[in-house]
Amino acid sequence: MFSKHHLLLLCFINYSGATPRSVTEKRGRDATLPCEFKARDISDLFLSRFSKNLLVCQNEDCKSKNDRVFKIGSCDVIINDLRLRDAGKYILRLHYTNDQRPRIREYQLHIKDEISVNTGEELKLDLLLINADKVETNSSGEWTEVWTRGHGVSSDRLTDSDGNLTINAFTSTDTGTYRVLDSEGQILITLTLTETGTGSMMTAERTTNGTEPHTAMVWILIGLSVLALLR
Repeated sequence: MFSKHHLLLLCFINYSGATPRSVTEKRGRDATLPCEFKARDISDLFLSRFSKNLLVCQNEDCKSKNDRVFKIGSCDVIINDLRLRDAGKYILRLHYTNDQRPRIREYQLHIKDEISVNTGEELKLDLLLINADKVETNSSGEWTEVWTRGHGVSSDRLTDSDGNLTINAFTSTDTGTYRVLDSEGQILITLTLTETGTGSMMTAERTTNGTEPHTAMVWILIGLSVLALLR
């Protein structure tokens, strides 16, 4: 017969192997990893990724200090100002006072983003994460692979360098949805590309507030022109 400790171990193994909870949020926003455990008598809280513990701020001043990972409420964890490289699996472990069994939650964080691109531009996409296994697009109406780990890109119009997937001379055929999958087939990133018109050869990298560099420069030039007229 199983002893009490054997039963506890069996429950722990079954629980830790549960399907990760899916959390989807847009780039630049905050993602909440809900723990859904009882709040009383929690002694320790740990969040890990790639087998490394992440520093979780656990006091009331966390958000004002601009900490990107912090606890809110009893044990929910917030990841602030999402970046594409935050996508992937997270494990939350809770320890209660006078209870040696950890409580475990697993999460799969899926991040979405949208980019509008001028025709002819060079578009550099920060998609090739350390946990990425393949990149697919439905530009042709069905999902096709454009990059796979170990094999690289599937087209001469694409390049793979320093974790970036670059589309050379963007055209209307490049519009559509791109998704990044891990080795288990879980979606890490979903990116929607749309065409805005004809532009010069530039790198369409987004600034931290979501404004494309060439758009920001246009507004600066307009502002300078207005100031000159007012003098």
